Amino acid sequence: MKRAPRNRTLTLSEKEKQKYRQELLRATGPVTQERILNKVINQDVFEAVSFLPSGFVDLLFVDPPYNLTKTFNGRTFKQTGTSEYMDWVDSWLKEMVRLLRPTGSVYVCGDWRSSSALQLVCEKYFIVRNRITFERDKGRGAKGNWKNNSEDIWFCTVSDDYFFDAQAVKLKRKVIAPYRESGEPKDWTEEHSGKYRLTHASNVWSNITIPFWSMQENTPHPTQKPEKLLAKVILASSREGDVVFDPFAGVGTSGVVAKKLRRNFVMVEIDEEYCLYAQKRLTLVEEDDSIQGYADGVFWERNTPNAVRRNTAKKETTNRAF
Repeated sequence: MKRAPRNRTLTLSEKEKQKYRQELLRATGPVTQERILNKVINQDVFEAVSFLPSGFVDLLFVDPPYNLTKTFNGRTFKQTGTSEYMDWVDSWLKEMVRLLRPTGSVYVCGDWRSSSALQLVCEKYFIVRNRITFERDKGRGAKGNWKNNSEDIWFCTVSDDYFFDAQAVKLKRKVIAPYRESGEPKDWTEEHSGKYRLTHASNVWSNITIPFWSMQENTPHPTQKPEKLLAKVILASSREGDVVFDPFAGVGTSGVVAKKLRRNFVMVEIDEEYCLYAQKRLTLVEEDDSIQGYADGVFWERNTPNAVRRNTAKKETTNRAF
């Protein structure tokens, strides 16, 4: 079947599968941080976690199956009652505690069905700091209910000693009603493309574009998180050189963005094909480290023309200007 001209869904050839399969890891005994750093572990997280070193994670990002019936490449996760889902979340979240540094941060994704359960379990092990709600630009209409068009991310920390960089995640908005004081712009600047204001990021994210067939990062994964979302999390809650850990990595967006932003990563994913897509995406970072919607060191509103930066990473210094 001939693909549509704008379809940018990644594919894997048999040659690529053979190549990337050799790069995957599997933990059969205790492993050092050096052994797993910037690697994809193709394994059930319940098997792998006991072999991982203690205290190596600066930022834990978790995008687990939500409490709904969903099939992931042949594996089906069944919707359960809230208490049963809480027990399942608890079974793996408690294992993450040992892996985190005392200054570590945690982000756990969910939807309206699972969010209450996630909060209660997170409160058992961490300090819950906030609930982020992001608006999706996809979703089917509903005749007998409100259209489900948002998801949640619970932001937690291990302790009161944690890192957060609010300056790194500012949002650049177009000014609708530019106010002047003594003839000068107040809290906004004028550029060739319009008038803009830098604002602090709130816990409501309406500038996220979910991967779909015309976006270059798109893969066959049914619930792939966008790179822009991960960039917000990683820039806010980690420094360059820190370690980002993702125990339900899917097709590897967390590791891809970590690499683009000069962080280290460790990813665990049970499905081999998803791991292979992750490896391909990590390789493609060498050719293009841009993040759609993040440019000139700030996040831009959705569909802003300026929001795609050029690939200048090899010419940039440590404090690079996107």
